[in-house]
Amino acid sequence: MGKSSFSFRRSVSRRRTKKTTAPPPRRSPPQPPYAAGITTSPDGAANNRLVAGAGAGTLTKVKKKTGSARLWMRFDRSGGSELVEWEKNTIIHHAAIPARDLRILGPVFSHSSNILAREKAMVVNLEFIKAIVTAEEVLLLDPLRQEVLPFVEQLRQQLPGKSPPKLLGAVEEQEGELQGSNGRQWLPTPETAEGLQSELPFEFQVLEIALEAVCTYLDSSVADLERGAYPVLDELARNVSTKNLEHVRSLKSNLTRLLARVQKVRDEIEHLLDDNEDMAQLYLTRKWLLNQQFEEAQLGATTSNNLPNSARSVRRLGSTRSESLAASHYGDDNDVEDLEMLLDAYFMQLDGTRNKILSVREYIDDTEDYVNIQLDNHRNELIQLQLTLTIASFAIAIDTLVAGTFGMNIPCKLYNIDGIFWPFVWISSAASVFLFLLILAYARWKKLLGS
Repeated sequence: MGKSSFSFRRSVSRRRTKKTTAPPPRRSPPQPPYAAGITTSPDGAANNRLVAGAGAGTLTKVKKKTGSARLWMRFDRSGGSELVEWEKNTIIHHAAIPARDLRILGPVFSHSSNILAREKAMVVNLEFIKAIVTAEEVLLLDPLRQEVLPFVEQLRQQLPGKSPPKLLGAVEEQEGELQGSNGRQWLPTPETAEGLQSELPFEFQVLEIALEAVCTYLDSSVADLERGAYPVLDELARNVSTKNLEHVRSLKSNLTRLLARVQKVRDEIEHLLDDNEDMAQLYLTRKWLLNQQFEEAQLGATTSNNLPNSARSVRRLGSTRSESLAASHYGDDNDVEDLEMLLDAYFMQLDGTRNKILSVREYIDDTEDYVNIQLDNHRNELIQLQLTLTIASFAIAIDTLVAGTFGMNIPCKLYNIDGIFWPFVWISSAASVFLFLLILAYARWKKLLGS
């Protein structure tokens, strides 16, 4: 009995020892070398994240197990940027856009051009630039593509680190004023007033950079097409051959595709210019400021009953001036002059690019007409030669008919006349030549043959 109890205690102690033994440390899998200066975050978040700090210059990658996520680059107003891998639902909730807008940014509509206005975002699909722009940030799809890299660099250079626009008279400033200020914080500073009047909203700055990148890309494509088009067309005009015709056919196909791409972007801008309501919906910063103002008015109404009369009058004075300043620049829903001027400038640039393509196409058409004229001329020369030979064949056929008639051994008195053979041959040959010249002169008189 004692032995069994002792053995039982030993087994229990062994089990406890095995249970409390710490497992060996697990080795982390080797990380792929993405780039110099990349550090792997130990965070086990669901989203795969590559964070590119504006000042730090480092990227942080977090693994993602799902394969349906796509790579996006996020730019904010402060100048920070980061690479993130987000799923479709994450983008929909983050940017507050419908799911069909993501399908527009998909590969099916890769060659379409759209600028769509939503309640809190603007969906931009221009050639290789596929982005979702809000009043505070930009989400750029596939930022590592070769065509998108210049646009990313332009965003880094032309979007300085700026804080989001704020209405003077915010709740935080209200609290600071009530705690002991004399009310001067509520008056708009000259720098703020000048900034509201001179700077474009954040979303329009991004749109301008996108249009500039697309127009520059299309202009360079047209320039490359022009450099290769004129020598090929001149060579075809000099020598009409199968090789040159194949080069012109390939050139014309590239020209048609490029014209369609330019036309799509131009038509989308023209559609926006024709509809003021759509342009007004693109003022995301204005809508954001108005929402902020409405929320602050609601918060200020709850605390207005507890304020002293002097503080309440100072707050009312400052907020009235700030609201009037903001409303003068952002408040008019029908004021689309800034966006209209922006779109009109790039519309004219795209129209000039389109005219360049049309000029190349006209040169191609002129070359084709010239080649067709050359071919028609050669064809006419062949027809004239054929007509001349036909007339000669007819004249010789008459002489052959006479010779064949005498070759039938039909009894004739001419056979009994001595020395008549050669005179008869010369007379029949002269008659054939005379008949040939007569028919040829008639053809020239009827202008069936050239001079």
